[in-house]
Amino acid sequence: MCLLIGFIIIIYVSYRLYQHFYPTPNISPNGKYTLISGCDTGLGHGSAIELDKQGFNVLTGVFSLDNISSLQKELSSRATVLRLDITKQEDIDTAFELVKEKTQVLHGLVNNAGISISGYVDWMSKESLHKVMDVNFFGHVAMTKKFLPLLIAKRDSRVVNICSAAGYIATPAMSAYSASKYALESAFGLFSSRNGSMGFTC
Repeated sequence: MCLLIGFIIIIYVSYRLYQHFYPTPNISPNGKYTLISGCDTGLGHGSAIELDKQGFNVLTGVFSLDNISSLQKELSSRATVLRLDITKQEDIDTAFELVKEKTQVLHGLVNNAGISISGYVDWMSKESLHKVMDVNFFGHVAMTKKFLPLLIAKRDSRVVNICSAAGYIATPAMSAYSASKYALESAFGLFSSRNGSMGFTC
C-alpha cells in the first residue's frame, strides 16, 4: 500500500514539475480560423460554442439543415454555420470553397462527426458496416486531405480527431464502431509522422 501511495506521489510531483517547466502556451485566438464537423449536438456543439467564446473564428458543420439557424443564434457574428455531410465529396468541396473565401490559413480542423450502429458483425448488413466506416473513417480522411493545403500553410496548425476507447478495446455489439475507430487511430498515427509542421491528435 505504501509503495502505491509513494508511486502516486512521485507521478503527481513529476506532473507538476512538467507543468512548471513546460507550461501550456497561451494561444491567441485573434485571426485564427477553426473548422469543426458534427456540430449538431454533443461534443462538436459544445466545442463550437466554447471556441467562439474564446474569440476564434469558428466554422461549424452540421448535418441537419434544421440545426443551422438554432446554432447560429448561439454563436457570435464571427461564426459561420454550414451544412456538411462528410460522406459527400460535393459537401466537402463546397465547405472548402467557403472557408477559402474567408481565410487562406486554417488554424485547426476538428474531425468530430461520427455515428454508431450497434450489433455483432454477423448481425449487421454490409450497408450498415459501410455507413459507419464512411462517416467515422473515410469522411475524416477526406476532410483532412481536402483541407490540408490550408492547414500546412502555417506552422503549428492542428488536426484533432475525436476518437474513442473503442479504438483500443473492442466492446460487445460494437463491431462496426470499434473497427472504424481502430482504423482512425492507426491511419492518423502513420499520417502524422510525415507532416512535422502539424499536430495530429486523437
